[in-house]
Amino acid sequence: MSDSRIESHRDRGSGIGDPTNAAGRDSTLDVLMDAARAVREHAHADYSGFKVGAALETADGTIVTGCNIENATYGLTICAERVAMFKALSDGHRQFRRMVVVAPPEAPTPPCGACRQVLWEFAGDLEIILANLNGETGRHRIGELLPQPFDRRLLK
Repeated sequence: MSDSRIESHRDRGSGIGDPTNAAGRDSTLDVLMDAARAVREHAHADYSGFKVGAALETADGTIVTGCNIENATYGLTICAERVAMFKALSDGHRQFRRMVVVAPPEAPTPPCGACRQVLWEFAGDLEIILANLNGETGRHRIGELLPQPFDRRLLK
């Protein structure tokens, strides 16, 4: 059986440099967490009450945020992760370091299948840091969450 986790044409999200403060703590991660928590408050979650915020760090250090926006038909709802990615792409960003996703439950809340596919397509094996309102709950790479992606190699 072959390993379907191929290298994407995008940045793996590593080797770009991880700024740490004097205490050895990743100060950019703190900023990403705060940004995701803050944007979560803008979520339009009138139907589920489940507010999610995402903060995407680009290769140049820009932080792009997104929140979930629900629609009465549910199928037209868009998740925080896709809002952040689409905003980043529309602003011209093409390489990404990592994404923080903040959701209310104590248990880790990973991206849905549609978000996993979009993140793979545009960011490759991106690091995803899951958190709730109190702190980090987990870390994954998209390749772990989406082990057999549908991507450009299948369209040749």
